[in-house]
Amino acid sequence: MFLEIVSPEATLFSGEVDSVTVPGINGEFQMLTDHAPIVSLLQEGEVKFSGNIQLEEEYESKFSKDTSGKTVLAISSGTIEMNANKIIVLAD
Repeated sequence: MFLEIVSPEATLFSGEVDSVTVPGINGEFQMLTDHAPIVSLLQEGEVKFSGNIQLEEEYESKFSKDTSGKTVLAISSGTIEMNANKIIVLAD
């Protein structure tokens, strides 16, 4: 599935991923390929995703890796939309 993470400054990541976990306002949830369409508000926490991740050098410092090897981006709030295996995260 395709993930795009957009901040007010720039598109921080755009590419294919295997899974995405986000901090929803009612708790953390994960999306895999063919997940049902969803729109949700996000709270402070971490967006975690896995796959063959290629980060752009200028934004690489905003991301980290967790103990399981997933790529992690800390956010203060945001919105997520998933439809037809495309996920867009609008993050602050």
